[in-house]
Amino acid sequence: MIDKEVSELRRRFRQDRNSIGKIHGCYVNQFGEIVTTFEDSMGLLPVEEQEKYLELLKKGISGTLGKTLTDIVFSTAQVVDSPEHKLLMQLRDTRLSDPQVLDRFYQTVAGALRIPEKSYLILLAFDCYDVPFRSRDGLDQADSGDTQFSYVVCSICPVKETTPVLRYDSAEQAFHNRGADQVVAAPELGFLFPAFDDRAANLYGALYYNRNKDTGYPEFVDAVFHTKPPMALGAQTDSFRQVLTESLEEECRPQVVQAVHTALREMTQLHKEARAEEPLRVSCQEVSRILEQAGVSEPRAASFRVNYETSFGTDSELPPQNLLNASQLEYKTPDVTVKVNPDRGDLVQLRELGGTKFLLINIDEGVELNGVNLRLDEPDDGRE
Repeated sequence: MIDKEVSELRRRFRQDRNSIGKIHGCYVNQFGEIVTTFEDSMGLLPVEEQEKYLELLKKGISGTLGKTLTDIVFSTAQVVDSPEHKLLMQLRDTRLSDPQVLDRFYQTVAGALRIPEKSYLILLAFDCYDVPFRSRDGLDQADSGDTQFSYVVCSICPVKETTPVLRYDSAEQAFHNRGADQVVAAPELGFLFPAFDDRAANLYGALYYNRNKDTGYPEFVDAVFHTKPPMALGAQTDSFRQVLTESLEEECRPQVVQAVHTALREMTQLHKEARAEEPLRVSCQEVSRILEQAGVSEPRAASFRVNYETSFGTDSELPPQNLLNASQLEYKTPDVTVKVNPDRGDLVQLRELGGTKFLLINIDEGVELNGVNLRLDEPDDGRE
């Protein structure tokens, strides 16, 4: 899927734009035990509750492709005959109306997913979207569409216990203790099935949402999709840093890492300015060329290519913003951290003076220490 298609579906989650008739839910405790299930008709719920449910479902497909959102791709064999794809199809084809199908799905999730020390709520909804025809100028023509997109959306939300507090009772004009409540938090995981590719259903795909940058919840992905879990955002960043460090060894100098950072940052900015629909991806070969242009030797560049493919897979392409933090340059020692505007990396140099290595920072503007403006001229000791 592309950002524009995801955004088009997100706009469905308003009271006047969707055809969601019922909300289905399952409450699972922290031990993976199903506590209760429920089914609510949207039309019978108070407006405020309808809006809360729609907001939670919308957040289950929120964020950015390549970060919180990942395309799940099913093999042909899975689509032809596999229990995981069959269950997803049954959820969609029955419009969530078959209790046995719902129970199998709830049992599948509850048996595989643990959110550390938290209970969670599984929310499901079915929607049918009459996709409007889009003219060349990008305008929708609602009366001329002939495609229907039927899909299931799922949000999995942690349930948190609040802290007891004093609450003001306006009727009694007094404060009273309010005990701990169980409240539903923003989704931790979610998905949409089938994928909405080229503004039509793609049964070979799904869209997976994961808010946690440190884990891809592999057990959940295996149970629901039975595909290789996408590498979590934090793991991608850590792995890339490790690949650079181990591959370049003595050639992993400041100017090389900064050159990679600058190139990835420029790619991201140009892609954003071009308003390209396809998500930006960078290949192993592209990063290798950046290294060679920065002066890295061929043996070290070759080592990088081998380690990159070992960590991320052959022919893998990754979002450049996931590899190095494009928003800042950060020099860090055990005792000192220096953050630099990514556009002013030229202000910092690594120098050796008198046998000691220093980070030199060119100061061309005012300097503050804990918010206090400093004078940087040499003190006058009174001597001639």
